[in-house]
Amino acid sequence: MREPVGRTAVGPAHAVRSPRGRTAPGWSKVPEVTVWFWVVKVLTTGMGETASDYLARVLGPVLAGALGLTGLVALLVLQFRTTRYNAWTYWSAIVMVSVFGTMAADVVHVVVGVPYAVSAAGFAVALAAVLMTWYASEGTLSIHSIRTRRREGFYWATVLATFALGTAAGDLTAGTLHLGYFPSGVLFAALIAVPALCRRFLGLNAVAAFWWAYVLTRPLGASFADWMGASAHHGGLGWGTGPVSLALLVPIVILVNHLAVSERRHTPEAPAAAPAD
Repeated sequence: MREPVGRTAVGPAHAVRSPRGRTAPGWSKVPEVTVWFWVVKVLTTGMGETASDYLARVLGPVLAGALGLTGLVALLVLQFRTTRYNAWTYWSAIVMVSVFGTMAADVVHVVVGVPYAVSAAGFAVALAAVLMTWYASEGTLSIHSIRTRRREGFYWATVLATFALGTAAGDLTAGTLHLGYFPSGVLFAALIAVPALCRRFLGLNAVAAFWWAYVLTRPLGASFADWMGASAHHGGLGWGTGPVSLALLVPIVILVNHLAVSERRHTPEAPAAAPAD
């Protein structure tokens, strides 16, 4: 049965048991959208940006790309095998999506030579295609309905597309448009408030508002991380990509641990296995 289109994108991500032991519609394999969700999301995008740059410089783009792809595939396999939302598994996968998404966007520009404006437009088309296919198949884009293998596949395909688009958009403003890293971060910090305002005052659909903001978290976190890591010659603070990655990792670990502990305390037992479709 398809869910109503207008259902909200935010809500409990835990398994909710009915008196007869069946899984209620609130169960999902992705986290509840709270303030902490957005904080961790922005931190992971920043870490993914600087970690990708650091690995490419130390290992070379080919080896770094192979390592990033391997880590991404391994963690997504682990995520798909879990029977319910697990904070450590989910956010580890998000970190690897961030790292590899940066690598993929950089390869398209640096190696292939595609301008950021063109790649951003291409990734936007890819994102739209994934979302339209998801909606045509499932009748909903709500993230608290991620409880089948097929919907989970659509979800992670969307996440990958948003990271690639956000990376290209951030590089477009900072580099091609010559705004620099810090002004780009300020720009995206302002823009990320727009979907919330449209939701509050113009009645924008909650699902649309969520994915709009989700895309913008990528260039927001990455712009400030690049600003901290880049040299003064390139408009940054000169802290280095390695130290910035480690500095961002610390609050990520602390917050994910908090979410994991909270999950264990408040989440009822999930179903034995997710259905195939």
